[in-house]
Amino acid sequence: MDFQTNNTLIASLGMEMVKIEKGTVVMTMPVDERTRQPFGFLHGGASVALAETAASIGSAVLIDSETELCFGLEINANHLKSKREGIVTATASIVHQGKSTHVWTVEIRDEDEALICLSRCTVAVVKKK
Repeated sequence: MDFQTNNTLIASLGMEMVKIEKGTVVMTMPVDERTRQPFGFLHGGASVALAETAASIGSAVLIDSETELCFGLEINANHLKSKREGIVTATASIVHQGKSTHVWTVEIRDEDEALICLSRCTVAVVKKK
């Protein structure tokens, strides 16, 4: 499945897709001037954007794109460790695949496998009108 990433939040924050398969999505994002908060650390909102992007792409792979759309419905995130620079990697794994909702867990880790953020994202699956 092809995803348009030019002129999107994905491009603006420097996110890159590493692996996309049914039930799992892996993406990276730099910790740099685009993703830091004013005090020089990875912005929690950037982590949430990465988590929701990975989950939403994962759901897009699972639905019938001819008849359905998917949208982030709810997300929470526990920011467990700070990060000043480098790369973070999000791994989204599906835990529930229903007809109208998908629930994903997303772990965001740094280069040393330290857990930076743990998120759960619910994605709504709706019929196209």
